[in-house]
Amino acid sequence: MAGVRAPAWRRAALAAVTTLILLASVSFLLSATSTASSAAANSPASRLAVVQRHAEDHAAVLAAYTAHARHLSSVSASQTEAFLSISARLSALASRLSVSTVGALEKEVKAQAKRARSLAGGAKEAFDTQSKIQKLSDTVFAVGQHLLRARRAGVLNARIAAWSTPKSLHCLAMRLLEARLANASAIPDDPPVPPPELADPTLYHYAVFSDNVLAVSVVVASAARAAAEPSRHVFHVVTAPMYLPAFRVWFARRPPPLGAHVQLLSVSDFPWLNASYSPVLRQIEEGNRDVALLDYLRFYLPEMFPALRRVVLLEDDVVVQRDLAGLWRIDMGAAVNAALHTCFGGFRRYGKYLNFSDPFVQGSFSPRVCAWSYGVNVFDLQAWRREQCTQQFHRFMEMNENGTLWDPTSVLPVGLMTFYGKTKPLDKSWHVMGLGYNPHIRPEDISGAAVIHFDGNMKPWLDVAFNQYKHLWTKYVDTEMEFLTLCNFGL
Repeated sequence: MAGVRAPAWRRAALAAVTTLILLASVSFLLSATSTASSAAANSPASRLAVVQRHAEDHAAVLAAYTAHARHLSSVSASQTEAFLSISARLSALASRLSVSTVGALEKEVKAQAKRARSLAGGAKEAFDTQSKIQKLSDTVFAVGQHLLRARRAGVLNARIAAWSTPKSLHCLAMRLLEARLANASAIPDDPPVPPPELADPTLYHYAVFSDNVLAVSVVVASAARAAAEPSRHVFHVVTAPMYLPAFRVWFARRPPPLGAHVQLLSVSDFPWLNASYSPVLRQIEEGNRDVALLDYLRFYLPEMFPALRRVVLLEDDVVVQRDLAGLWRIDMGAAVNAALHTCFGGFRRYGKYLNFSDPFVQGSFSPRVCAWSYGVNVFDLQAWRREQCTQQFHRFMEMNENGTLWDPTSVLPVGLMTFYGKTKPLDKSWHVMGLGYNPHIRPEDISGAAVIHFDGNMKPWLDVAFNQYKHLWTKYVDTEMEFLTLCNFGL
């Protein structure tokens, strides 16, 4: 029996030793696998994936620029060629990458990516819609002067007619001016005695400053259709003298819907607005091209409309989706202005807009105060007059004559200064911004907003507008107006 038990005992011991060896082996293998995984993160294959993704991303960016560049004029042909060349080189580099070549090609990919960023940055001007609009405005001004001379002569110059090619906004202004010249008697001037509604403080009054007749027509149409009582809404549209005939033709042919009222005005309708009174006019007459008169006219609302107590300022790139009568029921308290506050964390506070290295700015304002936005602004004109805000505005304009306090091309900074401590936050449901630069606004925010604002460069009347938002604007465009077809608007 002892002889039988001894081999069994040895077999059990052998089995135990074998199990321990097996466990040690598994542990070693797992540890080796973990080490290999860690090493793999820095391996040539991993670096290959990163570099390849880097190259493909930049190639995609260049391809997008290429697609847009194809729509530009022949002046941009060389730029398109450069986009295609670099995009093709990046794509070729991505296809050539392998573990064995990653070290050699990594530097070349980085160099091409750097060149791609440089080229894209240099091309921004070609895609800057604001500069394009300014060039169109200059063209309209020049054509308008020729038309005035042609009207005096009784004929339209053939070259001017050739300029009236159906392209974008200047085409629309030209067509409207031509209609005015062709049948001036059918387009009435303002009546000698303005209708009483225009100065009735019990009605709902809006001010819109713009030279874009199509955009203004959308503002008026959308607000009137959203109103519970459209006949109680009055729109005061102020434009440059050269655009006033075009506005008159449009609204004579397409009066505001549902009984709403429109008053068309130009700078010349306010004889008190001259260089001796306004530093804005003086600076413009002295050659300061950074100051845009239409933008700065908003600071004269109490003088423009002396009989009114409250006015809502609307930008021309907004669409109204809900009745705005409630804006006249907001308790303003001691505030002069009610506007949407736009600060999120450190974003869009006073420090972003004003030069706080200037001793006056540093001693008068706080860089941490929340900024607000134009687009939908409720102005208590009685409080404005009481606080003498226009006089304060004049003081700031004179101090900034050399442009050291704020960028004079923007009208917001001087508004922040003028209404500092006098602005009431407007509930966010009244005004949703960003449809001209942010493609990721939540649909529920848009649908719940009283006013949506296409601030930014992607204006809804331009080809670069975001497709997911554009229909919110175009549904208010009067597409039966024949001039839109003649001018090839892509609506």
